[in-house]
Amino acid sequence: MIDNKQLFLKEFSRIKNVLKIHQDYKAILDNIFHNFNYFIQNFDLIEEWLLSDDFNEKYKKENHPYPSLLDPKKLNDENEEINYRNIPAELAWEMNLPLPDNYEFVWLCSALSGHGAMTMYLELCDINICKYIHYDPYIIYSNILMQLLNNPLKYNIIAYTDYTHVYVSREDLARFLNLLDKNKPVLYLVRDPISRLKTGLNHINFKIDKLDWFYLNTPIDRVLDRDTYYFGSPVPTCDHIKTYWIYAESFFRLNFLTQFFKTEKITYLDMASIKPEYAYCTFSELNTLYYFRKKLSQKDIDNGMAYDELGVLFPMTLIANLKDLDKNNIDETFEILITTKQLFKLHKIKNYIEINFILFENKIAFENLIFCISKEKISSFKNNINMVCCVKSYIKEFISKLEIKISIKKEHLINEEKILYFLKNNKSVIKNIEKNIKKELTHIKQHRPDIVASWKYYNEFEKMCEELDEK
Repeated sequence: MIDNKQLFLKEFSRIKNVLKIHQDYKAILDNIFHNFNYFIQNFDLIEEWLLSDDFNEKYKKENHPYPSLLDPKKLNDENEEINYRNIPAELAWEMNLPLPDNYEFVWLCSALSGHGAMTMYLELCDINICKYIHYDPYIIYSNILMQLLNNPLKYNIIAYTDYTHVYVSREDLARFLNLLDKNKPVLYLVRDPISRLKTGLNHINFKIDKLDWFYLNTPIDRVLDRDTYYFGSPVPTCDHIKTYWIYAESFFRLNFLTQFFKTEKITYLDMASIKPEYAYCTFSELNTLYYFRKKLSQKDIDNGMAYDELGVLFPMTLIANLKDLDKNNIDETFEILITTKQLFKLHKIKNYIEINFILFENKIAFENLIFCISKEKISSFKNNINMVCCVKSYIKEFISKLEIKISIKKEHLINEEKILYFLKNNKSVIKNIEKNIKKELTHIKQHRPDIVASWKYYNEFEKMCEELDEK
């Protein structure tokens, strides 16, 4: 404190000059006083930055709400005495330091718009997706900061998906997005809002007491009793539109997210264009924009990358030990991972090998369902005839009951037609949805009306709203 006081007195006239020059720029004054000790201790460096043309152009001229206290160009240079690698993440956040610039573009995605498939495709292009799911923007910022610093040579992108179940307030989200470089390209994955609503209504939630690990003596009905729908409902229902979705504020933020970037830098991508039959052409076009280090091949797309109806229920693990069936049996345990081809790729599971060829003589009902065991245990498992027989018997019943479960689920799935019918008969709900969607789609309607025109169910919804207004 004494040293800071001496520094303050020594540089008082220069400090006073900086404060006077920026007296009409409240955001930087708030930053200075919030980090005053650091400001005093590193005054020469900060003064040079705050009096520079770069600061004036990048921050003051446009009245940027979160101006950086340090020069981002110098922060990205490891040869500088003060750079990203020697500033704690918390201090970087407090001083509004933008994230390091070693990322190629920003990928935005509204919830329920195909981000799972898009993630797999991007990773197959050897892209490192810097992302963190949390409601606290500082936690998101600090984790992405570390991901960028730890991967200086990779093809990095920053991703943000606006999930409805992990809510970040608009104010908090604005601060995080303001710390991204608005001159970077932006890829925004979008989808027909009525189809998004359909996926949301059909979305399962896991039960608190679900079993992720189970045994050969665990009742299969108990193993499969692991999911529910909103508010504990056993089946999806359109009633949840009026009890949840009209209040899910982050469901309606497409337009909000675009304001933090330059319009000419935003490329909209409709979810329909990443369906397996279109994905190769779509990614070939994206490659001409973003120069991926590795091209997505048709083989990648064909090899189990289609829609995964089982993914929401898995993975889970069968702990197979014959002693669970008879205490006199040999005590040897095998962990059998039950998952899908898509999840196996997505989670980059290593040291496990598929054993479907051991368990099944013929094709099973779910071609993307796989059973895996660690490579070091495969030989021992194959040679344990009693174990293989018991696991086969258990898995046979497991698949049979899984078929019934999936069949029942399909019977109760909600489609877009059911949603439109529900809305037509609930005028207060449709008015609420219409107002929110209309505001959400302002930007994309102006700049990509062709995408909006291709949304079959949204256009039916819009027509229905017009007809109701005429009555």
